[in-house]
Amino acid sequence: MQLSPPLPFAFPSTPQRPNVQVVRWGIIGCGDVTEVKSGPGFRLAERSRLVAVMRRNRDLAADYARRHGVPRWYDRAEQLIADPEVDAIYIATPPDSHLSYALQAAAAGKPAYVEKPMARSAAECDRMVAAFQKREVPLYVAYYRRGLPRFCQVKEWITAGTIGRITGVDYHFASSAHRSDAGWRTSVPSAGAGLFLDLGSHALDLLDFFLGPLEHVQGRAVNRATPQDAEDSVALHFSAGGVLGAATWNFASGVARDICRITGTEGCIEYSTFDNVPLRLTTEKGTESVEIAHPIHVQQPLIQQVVDDLLGRDHCPSTGISARRTSLVMDTALTAYYGDRSRPFWDRPCTWPGRHGADAGKGSV
Repeated sequence: MQLSPPLPFAFPSTPQRPNVQVVRWGIIGCGDVTEVKSGPGFRLAERSRLVAVMRRNRDLAADYARRHGVPRWYDRAEQLIADPEVDAIYIATPPDSHLSYALQAAAAGKPAYVEKPMARSAAECDRMVAAFQKREVPLYVAYYRRGLPRFCQVKEWITAGTIGRITGVDYHFASSAHRSDAGWRTSVPSAGAGLFLDLGSHALDLLDFFLGPLEHVQGRAVNRATPQDAEDSVALHFSAGGVLGAATWNFASGVARDICRITGTEGCIEYSTFDNVPLRLTTEKGTESVEIAHPIHVQQPLIQQVVDDLLGRDHCPSTGISARRTSLVMDTALTAYYGDRSRPFWDRPCTWPGRHGADAGKGSV
């Protein structure tokens, strides 16, 4: 069965933007991800300033503000959201609080940039999208690979027809995550699932970016080798732009692997979602390795697109609408394991169909 269509609403064609020439940002949750990957990007992007941060531990909030030259800090999100000098909110907390903080930002009429995955389930994503649509303010999601030059090159090759008509996609990821503690990322109440939501979301969002929305999704999740309640292996079949594809994730593997191959009638493109390795382009001329380094602050290119979108200078490719599609695909793969993901399934692990063995049935939409 085909994936259900998006909800019958979308952002207005001209949503309200801050009536400013510089976007002043506040961060909710100034933890590890904001130290290098994202936080400095709000200071370094053109026409962007970081003016306030919030963390529940007031000492850590004050320390972050001091080290990063941020004028103000808070220990309550409500205070930061109400700050009249904060134009837009970056929500950088674990997924279990994304919905609550996003709804508060929407109620205040302030655009938000939310860490990925967008939420614990597509149902939570729907509530977020609806809230921002109601207030006619933009909602963005930090699928920052859409802004990185390396992946923009892949999209350019595909769009230009460099490998001909696309005929297939296969992606395979494996890691030895079972040998270490992933913290909240494998705590279902915090993350919404296991590492699949945290890491698999990047790979799926890239395919959506390159080829279009994933449809005809069928998936299955199991836990084969880890003590956690969450799944540790996932397999998907899908189509995207009429192209058939397959993807697998194994978070309990003795060997590591991260490779996506997009095949066309005139060649193929190979890339890694996470590993810092060159792109490989194969055509009748041979195989070319293309090295495109990531910037130091990997979220800065997408942050710049968000800022430019808010100021009416450009279009940001990662929104609540596009991110909701990725969450729906992941829900499809995980439904047979967790049961109905439209409700707070994380509170009832004893009811999860797939928790008690690897032979649970398949999920599909």
